[in-house]
Amino acid sequence: MRYTGAVCKLCRREQTKLFLKGDKCHAKCTFDKRPMPPGSARPQRGKPSAFAVRLREKQKLRRMVSMTEKPFKRLVEAASQSPEASGDHLLRALELRLDNVVRRMGLATSLKQARQLVRHGQIKIGGKRVGIPSYKVRAGDIVALDQRYRENVGVKLSLETAKRLNQRPSYLEYNEGEFSAKIMRLPERAEMSFPVNEQLIIEYYSK
Repeated sequence: MRYTGAVCKLCRREQTKLFLKGDKCHAKCTFDKRPMPPGSARPQRGKPSAFAVRLREKQKLRRMVSMTEKPFKRLVEAASQSPEASGDHLLRALELRLDNVVRRMGLATSLKQARQLVRHGQIKIGGKRVGIPSYKVRAGDIVALDQRYRENVGVKLSLETAKRLNQRPSYLEYNEGEFSAKIMRLPERAEMSFPVNEQLIIEYYSK
């Protein structure tokens, strides 16, 4: 079941910023004021178990990408069968989801906003409209915003934020005039936007 509660509680539960509210997470963040886990008046005492550490790392990544358990588990299982390092395969698959690519282009400041653009038919790949947020973008693809949506206030604000933060990865070649980006190559681990220990996540599901 998809989580529909207050997303700031998720950041507090995972004890890190998940950036689920886009630009607001940089300016007015509840986690900065209330870093304690929800329902807790003080930090947990004692050392967490190995299982708890792996569970929290899994939950952190799953919440970052706003995925429910079943599709997330399928991605992990597919990564485990890959000839390359399972953790790298998992994070690359998440990095190259269309909704995440739209976010990293700067057209949206959060995955929620990026998914809205995709589902509303505002994103094209190679000139063809794609409305599936989980669509896997490949090297060489050109992702572009529909011309009719380029004056949207939300998109303009997101692009201003992207320009200010200067966080577009180098595997994307962004064309400012065309509101598009070309995937030049597969992203390397250092370029991916998920600050997690992916090996702990693979170990969680391997038991």
